[in-house]
Amino acid sequence: MNRDPGEIAARKRLILALDMPGAKEALELAETVKDVVGCFKVGLQLFLREGPSIVERVARLGVPVFLDLKLHDIPATVAKAVISLKGLPISFLTIHTAGGIEMMEAAADAASSLDSSLALLGVTLLTSLSESDFPQVGLMGSSQELVLRRAMLAREAGLAGVVASAREVSRLRQAVGEGFYLVIPGIRPAGAGNDDQKRIATPQSAIALGATHLVVGRPISASADPGQSARAILSMIEEAQREPI
Repeated sequence: MNRDPGEIAARKRLILALDMPGAKEALELAETVKDVVGCFKVGLQLFLREGPSIVERVARLGVPVFLDLKLHDIPATVAKAVISLKGLPISFLTIHTAGGIEMMEAAADAASSLDSSLALLGVTLLTSLSESDFPQVGLMGSSQELVLRRAMLAREAGLAGVVASAREVSRLRQAVGEGFYLVIPGIRPAGAGNDDQKRIATPQSAIALGATHLVVGRPISASADPGQSARAILSMIEEAQREPI
C-alpha cells in the first residue's frame, strides 16, 4: 500500500529509543511499531548487553538503526572505535562533542572511510543536565551558549549534525542553516511526565523550532499500547509539518 507523502516525511523524523533490558523486549517492541517509526535507536545499555548482533537483528526489520554510544575518548581511540563498527547496518552514530574538535575530526575521517552513508552526530549536552548542574561539573555560561559553541565545532569538524534539546534548537537552526541534522531527545506529548529529562518539548514545538528528527522513548515504550502511542506522536509530527512557518 502506498503511503501518503506527508506521512512518509513525518515518519522519517520519528526515532524510537529501544531502551529495553534485553534483545527479546527490544525486538518485540520494534516489531510492534516498525511500520510507524522511521528509525530505531540502540543505546549503550542494550548494545553492551547484546553486542553488535542486536544492531543486525533490529536492522532486519527494515527500519534504519541509530547507534547511540556517545563515544568520548582520545582522538585515536574514538577513530578506531568508529572503524570497528564497519559492516554494521547503522545510519546514525553518536560521539560526544565534549571530546573537542580533534576528536570529532578523527571520528568524521573514520566514518567517511566506511562503506556506508553513516551520519555522525555530536551530542552537545545531556538532556538530564540543567544549568543548575553546571557549577558542580565545571561548566560555565548558559546551556544555549554551550550547546551553540559545541554545535559549531561539530559542523567545523565535519559531523552531519548534533543532538541537542528543543530549548536550543531554534538558535541552532539559525546558526547552522539547512542541511545539518538537529536531533532532539526528551520528546514528550503534552501532559506526559518528565522522567529523568530536564530539557523536554512536545513533538509539535520541536518541529516548529527546526528539529529534523525527534527521539521518543518511554511515551511509546512504556505505553500500554505502543503502536497506538507511536501513531499518535506521528500524527503530532504531521500536524506540525502542516502548520505554516
